[in-house]
Amino acid sequence: MPAERRPNRGPSAAAGNRAALVAAAREVFATAGYDAPLSAVARQAGVGQGSLYRHFPDRISLALAVFEDSIAELEALAAAPGTTLDDLLALITEQTVASTAFITMVSVPARPDPRLLAMRDRVAKLLEGGLARAREAGLVRADLTADDLVLAVGMLAGVLSKVPAADRLPTAGRLWSLLRQGIEA
Repeated sequence: MPAERRPNRGPSAAAGNRAALVAAAREVFATAGYDAPLSAVARQAGVGQGSLYRHFPDRISLALAVFEDSIAELEALAAAPGTTLDDLLALITEQTVASTAFITMVSVPARPDPRLLAMRDRVAKLLEGGLARAREAGLVRADLTADDLVLAVGMLAGVLSKVPAADRLPTAGRLWSLLRQGIEA
């Protein structure tokens, strides 16, 4: 249910409005996908569209703010000692099940916007460390690249975006089982 429209408090409300917009966009993107109307985000946040565009001049700016937390979570896991490629892929899968919009945006940007490509490169770089260790251990094919994994995750997001939320986790498990046949050594 959309938040009740709050009275305009002027510039003092900027930080609160921005936080409300990010939270609303996270929810709207998770349920309706990356291409959800931005007017739905403004309604959910209880602010006008003018406020939305003052903080986020375009969809990509809003999406980057929403999904920065997901990237930070991946970076923290990648930096932890002993993190494996499977650990990283498990977290990415969890994030994808929660919001297919994030992975779709990162893995297969519809438009080659440099900001999206930079986010995609951050994800690929995170995967590269785990991938190198998995290669050394003989767990994955020697020719497997981080770009291959980003593509596989994009395929996962594409499938999950068409599956009801309740079926996403088991579907993700089945899909990874199939994908692993092409990944493993």
